Amino acid sequence: MDTRIKFLFSALAIIMTLLAFIPYIRGILEGIIRPHMFSWFIWGSTTMIVFFAQLNAQGGVGAWPIGISGAITIYIASLAYRKRGDLSVTCTDWLFLIAAFSSLPFWYFTSNPLWAVVLLTTIDLLGFGPTIRKAYQYPHEENIPFFAMFLARNVFVLLALEAYSLTTVLFPLSICLACLFLIALVWYRRKVVEKLV
Repeated sequence: MDTRIKFLFSALAIIMTLLAFIPYIRGILEGIIRPHMFSWFIWGSTTMIVFFAQLNAQGGVGAWPIGISGAITIYIASLAYRKRGDLSVTCTDWLFLIAAFSSLPFWYFTSNPLWAVVLLTTIDLLGFGPTIRKAYQYPHEENIPFFAMFLARNVFVLLALEAYSLTTVLFPLSICLACLFLIALVWYRRKVVEKLV
């Protein structure tokens, strides 16, 4: 595929990333949203490591949106700390952080970024667990457009990748599928709840 088209898909993915995050950041600054600082730090760290792994695997411009997303996510973690969001830290939080950073020795000792991406993708997908549980119980408290933007963003990331391998594709494809599942779950549960009312 033409390099200009890859760049266009990357730019669209970056725009989708910004469109998804800007209202969230505004909510934090206005004191409406109080994110969990540790969760956002973990997600930011895992996303940045995936970004560097994708660059290492020749992902090219397709990796840029992942890097920007990781940087914004770490910024949200710092905002959560400064604005005194949810600062509680559980044993599970520490396990996720340790697992995230344990991917670096896998990468170092195997000289293969795939193992880091597999581990980090697994951690990120496990992070969807509480959201799935909440979406099932309280489907009207979830934001379908937010997940739809991240679904679209990751489709553009996949289209923008300059090299396709398990290392470059696994993370964005997994996030696409997780977002699609959440959208379907919320939509279905809203219909069920409306029938019960």
